[in-house]
Amino acid sequence: MMTSKNTLLRSLASVLLLSLMLPVRAGDTKPQGQTPQKLSLKEFVVKASTNDVGFEAILLDRLSLQYRRDVLLPERDIILQIKQQMHFFEGGRRDGSSAISLSKLFPDTGTRLSATYDKGASLSGNDTASMQVLIAQPLAQNAFGKAIQLQDSLIGVENQISHYQIVEAYEDYLAALTTVWYNWYSAFENLKVARTAVQSGERLLKNILERQRQKIALPVDVNKMKLSLIAKKENRVVLQEIYDNLSNLVYSAMRYRPVGQAGNGGFVPDAPGDTAKLFDFEQEYEHFVSSSRTYAILNLLDKQAGLALDQVADDLLPSTELLLAYDVDAQEWGTGSRDNRFTAGIAVSWPIGRRVDKARYEIEQLQRKKTRLSNQSKLEDLRTNLGNLYLQIQREQELMEISQQKIQLAQAVLKDEKENYSFGKISLNDYISAVNNVDENRFSYTRHVVQLNKLMLEWMRLADRLVDEKEIIDVSTH
Repeated sequence: MMTSKNTLLRSLASVLLLSLMLPVRAGDTKPQGQTPQKLSLKEFVVKASTNDVGFEAILLDRLSLQYRRDVLLPERDIILQIKQQMHFFEGGRRDGSSAISLSKLFPDTGTRLSATYDKGASLSGNDTASMQVLIAQPLAQNAFGKAIQLQDSLIGVENQISHYQIVEAYEDYLAALTTVWYNWYSAFENLKVARTAVQSGERLLKNILERQRQKIALPVDVNKMKLSLIAKKENRVVLQEIYDNLSNLVYSAMRYRPVGQAGNGGFVPDAPGDTAKLFDFEQEYEHFVSSSRTYAILNLLDKQAGLALDQVADDLLPSTELLLAYDVDAQEWGTGSRDNRFTAGIAVSWPIGRRVDKARYEIEQLQRKKTRLSNQSKLEDLRTNLGNLYLQIQREQELMEISQQKIQLAQAVLKDEKENYSFGKISLNDYISAVNNVDENRFSYTRHVVQLNKLMLEWMRLADRLVDEKEIIDVSTH
């Protein structure tokens, strides 16, 4: 089980990264000393899944499906019954009787076969014995095993739906892990920007203090710069707390205990590669319609409703059985006279009215219509949701590209403004504004990168492209 599980984890992690089309640089997996090591998304998913009992529980759900048929269908085993009794007659005479029977149901045809041998005493004092071989074959209700075949088909449909739901649980599990990692990466990048901003502010304050000693800068400039630096330090403290909290979530998911304090041992997120180019919506949606689990589940739900309706319709038929029997009756078995006979007949049980069964049939008809209407509504909602999600992805990609341009322009402006401030051409407020503008655009860029990746993740999850259920079937059946 553990080997299969680890194989599955590596496969799912690979599928996750390939489906998102986000190449990730691999980092060292084992911390050395007190230096934080880079942790890629793929490595995090594997580590977290390997150590999480929730993942094992999902896999066990898949394994339990193979036993549902044995539990829900009629037994195919041969049933042996033995009965022993003691009889007390007038006059103080006592005698015993015994019976033994074998019976077996053949579910595929609905045929029941039984053989019974009975030996005992009669009032006359003579021993009696009888044997019967009986074949019963349904002709109307459950005709030739129809009801059992319907039940078998219904169980198969329910198992397939359950399998798809388990795959959905895998997807939700991986999507949740991936979201944690992206939040962690976002907090890490924001904290780097905040630390850089504080370092730049400290250098600028040092420069202004030097200009004040040279009688170039005014005391108000020093106080303005100190206030700006305090605000940057305050922001760094807030972002440090966010990063530490998310680091604890990441470590908890991996069941990992870091060495020392934040920044001393443990892991830091490795940066994702370039985001995939925007895809064609109509082409992706056509693929979704033709091969997605969602469409398969909706079709199975309709089939399930149809089979349930057929079951109720079969229950409306009278219980009719063709009976074929061979009987042997004798006194003092083996020495007395014997009566042998063959019997053929039909047994019919037909309740008058059938109001309850007819009401159930009408309800199942309405339920099937309701299922079809619900499926149509879900498909329309899903197309709308995917369309809106595609627009969000398109917007975030454009905003990310704009953020890159704004960073380049803000850095160019800062370079010019630094020179202008050194020559006294602009005020300190203008220079601080240029510095803050660079920091804000860096925060904005990180936000758009992470949001774009999350939207891509959500697209793959909704479009059933995040996990390949064939790999789950192969692993869970070993």
